Amino acid sequence: MSPADLMMPGATPLLAVAAAAVFLLAGVIKGVVGLGLPTISMALLALIMAPAQAAALLVVPSLVTNLWQARPAATFGPIWRRIAGMQAGACAGTLAGAWWLGAPSGAWAGACLGVALVLYAAWGLFGSPPAIPARREGALGLAVGVATGLVTAATGVFVIPAVPYLQALNLGKDGLIQAMGISFSVSTLALAAGLWLNGSYGADTAGASLLMLLPALLGMGLGQWLRGRLSPRVFKLCFMASLALLGIYQVVQGLAGAGHS
Repeated sequence: MSPADLMMPGATPLLAVAAAAVFLLAGVIKGVVGLGLPTISMALLALIMAPAQAAALLVVPSLVTNLWQARPAATFGPIWRRIAGMQAGACAGTLAGAWWLGAPSGAWAGACLGVALVLYAAWGLFGSPPAIPARREGALGLAVGVATGLVTAATGVFVIPAVPYLQALNLGKDGLIQAMGISFSVSTLALAAGLWLNGSYGADTAGASLLMLLPALLGMGLGQWLRGRLSPRVFKLCFMASLALLGIYQVVQGLAGAGHS
């Protein structure tokens, strides 16, 4: 079976190449700034395929790259204990959203994805996380997790409100990178489970997702090489601005589609 056959029923080789190019670019961005692979993948893939298909394709690349980011084992335990409630909420929210909303599809899914992208970009450009008292981490983390899960089920993007919350925990630079790796790994698994429950993730889709791992890893390697040669601040600024424009486009397209349905 060819890569195009694995991609989806009726897929063309051109679509497979386009998807691989998206994951290569997303890997470069993750290699430079440490995040963004699932987000940019969903943003660009949703322009050429249904959101549910895009979400299914990102499962393996997202899981593998974020498990790598979740190291080292020595500091995993303390960080996990601080964010375990959030992860439980994310799983519950994603599965509940998958049952309630179904697989991301149609104009509403594109519009929701656009809103999530704009909110994430706005936070990245202008946001400043407040300090969270330790006594409130448990309840707030659970609530943030549930909200993140619902957004994940609706859009395939699991950065809002998870990333602002993790930034507010004052984990330090390395701790934040590891916490995001842990959180994104859990959310990826929950997303895969939700897609499977809705019939959008099977053996053929898993095979296509596995194929997308290679360009994602190549992109990450290239991004890490570029990191020392680019200004991460300028690169992140361009990345967030591009996400905002993509998000606005998705919202406009989604609302236009909803108006004609």
